[in-house]
Amino acid sequence: MHTKKQKVENLMLCPLKECAKCLRLVEFRRQNQQKYPHYHNGAVESFGNLSAAVLIVGLAPGLHGANQTGRPFTNDYAGDILYPALAKFGFAAGEYKKHKDDGFKLINVRVTNAVRCVPPQNKVTADEIAACREFLQQEIASMPNLKLILSLGGVSHGAVLQALGLKKSKFKFAHGALHILSDSLYLLDSYHTSRYNINTNVLTVDMFERIVGRFSELLKK
Repeated sequence: MHTKKQKVENLMLCPLKECAKCLRLVEFRRQNQQKYPHYHNGAVESFGNLSAAVLIVGLAPGLHGANQTGRPFTNDYAGDILYPALAKFGFAAGEYKKHKDDGFKLINVRVTNAVRCVPPQNKVTADEIAACREFLQQEIASMPNLKLILSLGGVSHGAVLQALGLKKSKFKFAHGALHILSDSLYLLDSYHTSRYNINTNVLTVDMFERIVGRFSELLKK
């Protein structure tokens, strides 16, 4: 469960649930509110504490994942890969049961998305990334112990660099690539933990676990 302080922090770093910045996403939300009235159907808050040293940035909420549950990567295939890997290496505790109030806790990790509202067909536009950029910027600036950002996929990679005012041409996305953004901040890349990537062997569970397995070493540098 979130504490009252954590809820206030998240609201400051996330658009309002009924954010109206992106007309395409608002229309898609309206459709989903009619189809799935019991879903969260709104901008999704980040998961984890601002005191964390690791920030994991995904693409956007999944229709039947975070858009349903209101917690990033929860109740979708990507979370089935992400959260067990974090637990395996000591960055999470409890049992991940695919709902917001399952008691699953992150340890020294915070999870968010480049775009906070679910997009049609899991595809975001450049304008939607730009509209949400201020929230990612504020989030990064509000994490005093941040040492490592993990980008899941090329879209996340680009969104992080843009949020930091850095040129994408200087930091090429590649699975497993480590970028030194400053004396105190690293960017680590991974293919997204999507069902498509796993099913096509673009990414395997072992490949992703090797990425998470690097966290402890990188945090010691």
